[in-house]
Amino acid sequence: MLKIANAPCSWGVIEGIEGERYDYVRVLNEIAATGYIGTELGDWGFMPTDPAALTNELSSRRLDLLASWVSVKLHDASQHQQSADDCVRTAKLLAAVGGSNTLIVLGNDPYADPMRTRHAGRVTPEMGMSGEQWKVFAKGADYVARRVMDEAGLRTVFHHHVGTWIETPAETQRLMDMTNPDILGMVFDTGHWRFAGGDEVQGVQQFKDRIWHVHFKDHEPNVARQSRENGWDGPTSVGHGVFCELGRGDVRFSAVRDALKQIGYDGWIVVEQDVLPGMGTPRESAQRNRDYLKSLGL
Repeated sequence: MLKIANAPCSWGVIEGIEGERYDYVRVLNEIAATGYIGTELGDWGFMPTDPAALTNELSSRRLDLLASWVSVKLHDASQHQQSADDCVRTAKLLAAVGGSNTLIVLGNDPYADPMRTRHAGRVTPEMGMSGEQWKVFAKGADYVARRVMDEAGLRTVFHHHVGTWIETPAETQRLMDMTNPDILGMVFDTGHWRFAGGDEVQGVQQFKDRIWHVHFKDHEPNVARQSRENGWDGPTSVGHGVFCELGRGDVRFSAVRDALKQIGYDGWIVVEQDVLPGMGTPRESAQRNRDYLKSLGL
């Protein structure tokens, strides 16, 4: 049976977005109380960075630690070393607390580029990187993943994400084609995939050999349509609820479940309902999301 976790972003602890956040004690308490058995780390410093302290916080709630997002700047060669340093620092904490099966999740500095942020959910090929920029980006991804493996013994996955340089299915495919499959996989995020124009079941099948981690996120098509019509940027779309509660959008989760089983995926499924800080009712949403997945046999 696939294991179900949640993540701090469902409580508004979201990369690239400022605002008043819940503290980690409340987030962990509510993840455990709503029926999840694991969590991602969240931004560096959100949870304790001392391994013993973090282990105590998680074990007291019977939660596993499984991965951590790290914002990187792979499009800038001068930032590759710093990006790798940040990832190795986080990887060592993950390994000490969660063990050798934990993962580093690379995300390329979301909502940092004004053009890509402005066109999130409606990126065209002309808005992509040049051939030389692609080489820099892919080289950086492999460099970071290699250092994480060599210095912390962990694998790395890349996160396709709206408002970044790797958003669309075509961009994701190109990055996978240009990087080392032995050290770099991908996290498949159903909501970001749909918002970027992809078919979630086809995506699982297309990347069956590179999917090492999965995020279950829903996609509200009416909000996405409004985003396109009104020219909303990425954070504005999130604020209007483009990533709604599971089962209330158009992601076919039962079909994704079946597709994951068909490719032999046996890792974690992490519920992520991205919300802005202070938005919504995270605990109640987390419970409804867990109940929905139970109705699918998960």
